[in-house]
This record gives sequence, structure tokens and C-alpha cells, in this order.
Amino acid sequence: MANEQDELKLELDANNLFREEIFTDQKVGTIRQLTPLKKDGSPDGSRPVQFLGETSLMTPAGTLPIHFRLEAKTLAEAVDQFGPTANKALQET
Repeated sequence: MANEQDELKLELDANNLFREEIFTDQKVGTIRQLTPLKKDGSPDGSRPVQFLGETSLMTPAGTLPIHFRLEAKTLAEAVDQFGPTANKALQET
């Protein structure tokens, strides 16, 4: 019987690469901008840029991380959507 670790092959999906940039106000949260890239590292204009929001809530048990997608096309739109989307994510948690 082969060792399961010997059979495990981890490979990046070369057709689904992104450059990640992080923006923060150092108070409330973080916005991650994921820019699609081609395998050679050049921008892939055929796929949209994605924005993800992150914040945390302090609870008696410790910090609870909250992650959510921002339906934005630009960083400015993502910043404007951060508060309302974060509040909705907190309510759903």
C-alpha cells in the first residue's frame, strides 16, 4: 500500500492566477484586490478583478474573523461598499 503523502500532488492552476494587493485603514479592516494574471505574469483582461473584504469581531472567546466578497469594479467602489457589506456579513454570522 502506497503512502498517501507520496500520492499527493499539489499544483497551482496556471489558468487561475491572481496578483494580490492589500489595502487597509489599520483600524477597521482590509480589502484584498485580486488582479487576474496570465501564466506569464501579464494582466488577464478577459477576467474581472475581484475584491474581498476582511474585518474581525472581538468576542468573549477571542477574535472572530469575518470575510466577504465586495461586488465592485474599482477600489473606490470597494471602499464605499466595505461598511454596508461588512455589517451585513456580521449580521449573517
